Amino acid sequence: MTRFHFIGVGGSGMSAVARLTAARGIDVSGSDRGESAYFLALRDAGMDVRVGHDPAFVDGADAVVISTAVRESNPELARARELEIPVLHRSEALARALEGKRLIAVAGSHGKTTTSAMVAHALHGAGVDASFAVGARVFGVDGAVAGGYAGDSDVAVVEADESDGSFLRYHPEVAILLNIEPDHLDHYGSVEALEQAFADFARDCRVLVACAEDDTVMRVARAAADAGVEVITYGRADADVTVTSEALVRDGAAHPLSVPIPGAHQRLNASAAWTAAVAVGADSARVAGALASFAGTGRRYQLRGEVGGVRVVDDYAHHPTEVAAVLAAARASGVGHLVVLFQPALFTRTQLHAQAFADALSVDDADVVIAGVHGDREDPIPGVTSQTILDRMTVPDGSTAQVVEDLEAAAAVAASLARAGTQVMTVGSGTVTLAAEWILDALRSGGEPRAAGTGGHG
Repeated sequence: MTRFHFIGVGGSGMSAVARLTAARGIDVSGSDRGESAYFLALRDAGMDVRVGHDPAFVDGADAVVISTAVRESNPELARARELEIPVLHRSEALARALEGKRLIAVAGSHGKTTTSAMVAHALHGAGVDASFAVGARVFGVDGAVAGGYAGDSDVAVVEADESDGSFLRYHPEVAILLNIEPDHLDHYGSVEALEQAFADFARDCRVLVACAEDDTVMRVARAAADAGVEVITYGRADADVTVTSEALVRDGAAHPLSVPIPGAHQRLNASAAWTAAVAVGADSARVAGALASFAGTGRRYQLRGEVGGVRVVDDYAHHPTEVAAVLAAARASGVGHLVVLFQPALFTRTQLHAQAFADALSVDDADVVIAGVHGDREDPIPGVTSQTILDRMTVPDGSTAQVVEDLEAAAAVAASLARAGTQVMTVGSGTVTLAAEWILDALRSGGEPRAAGTGGHG
C-alpha cells in the first residue's frame, strides 16, 4: 500500500490534507512535536500519528509531505532527502487528493477559513456532499475530521493559502477573492509581487467571486475579466450581489440572509459563500437557508467557556484588520469590558504592521495584555518585540495595556483582570489558543470574579 508521511501533521492545514489523502485509500502516517486537537482527531480516526520527530518514521514512505514551516534541519525531512523519498508541499498533496473534483478555492489576506467553512456548510445544507480542506474544525458537518472531509459529490472546497505562493497550485472552477493587504512580504519581497500572485490566481479559474469593497481586489478582478474570466462581485452596494441587513439580492431577487456569528464582515463573507455555492449549481434558496445554521469554526470567535459571568472567547485573528474586526464584532454583540490577550505571530509581520496592531488594540474599556512574539518558522529580528507594538499604542482613559512576554504568565494576568460581565479574548494564530483553557482554569480555581467596579481596571 502506498504511504504518505506528514511532518507537522497536527497543524490545522496539514491535518485536513492528511484526512483527504487517507480517504483516497493512501496509508497515512504523521508526526508532530505535540498533541494538538487536530492531532488527536486524526489519531481517533485511526491514523498512525506520533509525537516527536524520529528519522525512522519516514523509512518505507512513498512520499513525505511538509509545509513551509518545516525546516530543512528537521530530522525526518533530512532522512527523506537522504533516502531520496519524494517530498511534497501540502498543497501538492491536497491537489492530488482532490484530483477530478470541481474546486471552489477561497483566497484573501484574511477571512479565508471562515468563508471556506461557510461554503462547505452551505453546500452540505443544500444537499451537496462536498469534500473540503479548511484550516480549522468545521462545526456541524458529520464525519469531518479536524478541517478535512471527504464527500461523495464532485465538488470540493479548499482554503487557498497565499503565504508561500502555494495557492497557485490549485486550478479552481470557482475562486473567491476576499481582500488583499500587505502580508507575507518575507516570501514575496514586495507588495507588487504579492499582488501579482493574486492576479495569477484570479486568472486561473472559470468564475471569480470578488469583493467590490476592496480596491486592490477590484483591480485584480478587472484584469481577470480582461483575460476571459467571468467575474461576479459582491458587496453592500454597487455589486452584482448586494448584501443588506436582512437579505442577499441578485438580479432583483432577494434571498433572506441570517448570519448567526457576529460582525458586519461576516455578512460579506456569507454573501461570497452564497455566490460561490450557487456558481457550482447549488440551489440559491437552500444555500441561503443553510447559512442561517452556520455554527462557525474552531478558533473563529469560538466560545471556549464561561465561569462566574466571565466569557472566554478564542480567535485566530493575526493580521491588524482581523484583530480590529474581531474586537469590533465583540462590541457589536453587546460586550462591555474586554480583556484581550494578544500574541503577535511572526517577527516580520510584527515589524511591518506594528502601528496597525497598536491602532487595532487601542480600544475603549479594555485591558490589553500582549504576550511575546510567536516566531514559528522565523528567527528573531533584533529590536522587534511585543514592546514594539505597545510603544505605539494610544491607550484610552479607562483602559490599560502591558507586555507580559511569557504566555502562561500573560494568561494569569489576563484572568486576574476579569470581573463579572467581562469577555476575555485570546487572539492570535500561535500557541495563544492554549491560554484560553489556562484562563478558564484560573477563573475556576480563583473563585468568583470580582464584581464590576471593585478595582484593578484603569
